[in-house]
Amino acid sequence: MDALSKIFDDIHLHQSEYIYLNPQGDWSFQYRDQGAMLAYVVLQGSLHIHLSAQTHLHIDAGDIVLIPSGCSHYASATADTHWTEHFDISDLFQIQSQQSINFGTINHTQAEDAFILVIQCHMDTTMAKPLLSALPEYLHIPHIMCSTAPEWLQIGLQFLAVESHQIRPGRDKILDHLVSILLIECVRDYIFQLDDSNNWLGALAHPELSNAPAAIHGQPEKAWTVESLAEQCCMSRSKFANLFNQVIGEPPLAYLQQHRLRLASHYLQQGQLSIQQIAHRVGYSSETAFSQTFKKQFELTPSQYRQQFQNNNAITK
Repeated sequence: MDALSKIFDDIHLHQSEYIYLNPQGDWSFQYRDQGAMLAYVVLQGSLHIHLSAQTHLHIDAGDIVLIPSGCSHYASATADTHWTEHFDISDLFQIQSQQSINFGTINHTQAEDAFILVIQCHMDTTMAKPLLSALPEYLHIPHIMCSTAPEWLQIGLQFLAVESHQIRPGRDKILDHLVSILLIECVRDYIFQLDDSNNWLGALAHPELSNAPAAIHGQPEKAWTVESLAEQCCMSRSKFANLFNQVIGEPPLAYLQQHRLRLASHYLQQGQLSIQQIAHRVGYSSETAFSQTFKKQFELTPSQYRQQFQNNNAITK
């Protein structure tokens, strides 16, 4: 399996939900960070998305905007930022999923009301950290409704439209897969357009280097060395180590350790494996060595980390 495919397996995209927003007149809405990926598909009208004080997007009908990290933001009918209170859509994916939501103040001077499909998809944010760090704050694909739009996007949205309007067996799984495909294709397009390949995403498609992250993510339990990873890339040890450090920004074994620890945190949150089993799954022959390394990274022992996660999870339910 190639590196990008394995990484999307690792981040565990799941629980895709959507709502339709039908704001009218003068309006604004906010979204609070839910640890989920968010996508806006503008079917009619336009909107202004305010991601930060410096980042404002004007999105027209026929555009799609993907916010990989699902960071907190707000959107409005105009570019004005005078709003002090916004209609909150954060919880609507749970309580009004698949429904059309009407809000706003009737204003007859407004040229056209907006109609927006908003898709939310949860992920393992710990496992997704390298991907989210490497991606920009947003990905904007304009004119998705026209004939020049990428074929993958047209097909994906057609399937999404069919599945979102029919309640059929397996629908939830289909939606998860469709949203995953949309995200993967957006990321692939972004990698293809990268001017600078010296970053983590560039390494996934690097003609010489891509076998190394694929090996690490595919077999994290293996006793990898710089030499054995270099062999995967058909390079000498020194050339591989220098190239890996240059492109990814850290030495191969440091990258390996960070991936193992993220994977261990995922297993601990699942709560199904013992500490010893997790240690072996992420490449440690000794539970003690694993626990010491884990504590250095998270400032908690694996047992404490698991307990803290379970306590926090119980509070939020």
